[in-house]
Amino acid sequence: MCRKLGIVFLVIAVHAPAGFLAGRLAFGDGTPAFDRKEDVIYGRKPGLALTMDVFTPKSNANGAAIVWVVSGGWYSSHESIPMAFFEEPLRRGYTIFAVVHGSQPKYTIPEILPDIHRAVRYIRHHARDYRIDPDRIGISGGSAGGHLSLMQGTAGDAGDPKAKDLVDRESSRVQAVACFFPPTDFLNYGKPGEIALGCGVLKDFRAPFDFHDYDQAKKTFVPITDVGKILQMGRQISPITHATADDPPTLIIHGDRDFLVPIQQSESFVAKLKDAGVEAKLVVKQGEAHGWKDWHKDMITIVDWFDGHLRSKAGE
Repeated sequence: MCRKLGIVFLVIAVHAPAGFLAGRLAFGDGTPAFDRKEDVIYGRKPGLALTMDVFTPKSNANGAAIVWVVSGGWYSSHESIPMAFFEEPLRRGYTIFAVVHGSQPKYTIPEILPDIHRAVRYIRHHARDYRIDPDRIGISGGSAGGHLSLMQGTAGDAGDPKAKDLVDRESSRVQAVACFFPPTDFLNYGKPGEIALGCGVLKDFRAPFDFHDYDQAKKTFVPITDVGKILQMGRQISPITHATADDPPTLIIHGDRDFLVPIQQSESFVAKLKDAGVEAKLVVKQGEAHGWKDWHKDMITIVDWFDGHLRSKAGE
């Protein structure tokens, strides 16, 4: 089903020491200009808790929120929260929710997606507690985090009004998306018909695509081998499949020398949104690959986008 291209998919992760952000964003007396609440439980999977860290400006909060999806290659961990990316949005008054999802290799992409839905629902349900506007939520991330951000932008839903858990009654839709070099179409990866479901370009990332069904008779999980079903699942986890006219304004930043997530992924997705009448923009980083030196500085462009689509809702 996949052709071997011999290209390795890299995990892009940005780490900063715990004192990095506090040192860069502080009041005159040296105290941090923001509060950080760690390990907020936003949901649970069998046997484990799902957590996020919440960063809140102390003096200039604008009431808008940015969900940062902590994910590189669909790996996610508390230790990978990239604080360097939060300086600019905090400086401009955004409350940031750094969401850690169920990570590969334990969980596949179809099992990860509900975590992001749950996180957005939780944030919206507790909007008053965090002093944010539930109708001014943006989402961002890089690489796999960008993919999950676009999935939220295109496939967020209204929630279940009959759910026993009040959080699950909330909408998981976001009002703006801005992300870095995301996969968008696993069945046309780099060119039409090129499949990358844990193979081809993504051959070294099999775990996120290791789809299984639970066999009730055997009481165990069994691999999905039906090609038609695998391709259908590939479509379902591809943001481009879900692009419609009611999607939020979307910005993507992508290097034109990216051989890991080809820029074609962003080009085709942005074109699809524009065809649907959605405001969408692609910023091309000339000569750059999958991530570049100091790419956290491009958060200025990301936050500019959110300023135009989140802050303005409050008349700022």
